[in-house]
Amino acid sequence: MRTDISNWMPITVPEINKVFSDMPLHWCIAGGWALDLHLCKQTREHSDIDVIITRDEQLIAYQNLKRDWMLYKAQDGKLDLWEDGEYLNFTEDIWVSKSSETPWAFQIMIIDTEENFWTYQRDKSVRRPLDQICLKTVEGIPYLRPEIQLLHKAGSSQVREKHSGSLILYFLVQDCRRFK
Repeated sequence: MRTDISNWMPITVPEINKVFSDMPLHWCIAGGWALDLHLCKQTREHSDIDVIITRDEQLIAYQNLKRDWMLYKAQDGKLDLWEDGEYLNFTEDIWVSKSSETPWAFQIMIIDTEENFWTYQRDKSVRRPLDQICLKTVEGIPYLRPEIQLLHKAGSSQVREKHSGSLILYFLVQDCRRFK
């Protein structure tokens, strides 16, 4: 079990793309980076980088990542090694590093789907086809749609100060686009 939860040295967006682009699964960048990719500019310093995969495809991700990375289940306030062949029924977060001594490089967030639909956990009536939850940059890097990312950020029990700027900036840009 690891306890160094603040030991982050995230890899870059292009590096994430290189890690995931050849995997036969649905994935996209989430979190603050998703919003910045949508805005085509970095709006703040990011202390981590998040990738979304589906629960159904978790073992594909594991098999492709285990050669070069160590994967830890973040659950109940603990970080335990994800074992080979272990299907994660309820775990939603995986923290990834090169070794047990190196900083965290990225986080995988596992989402549940139903019949090729993503459903918002806090309100099951909010859903979208899985193939419509991501957009792509001009370089082809997939990222979570801003309205879905903002829904998650605004819907959390506590909107952190670092996220409030992203929320405001996104809505200002949307207002400006409306008047063009």
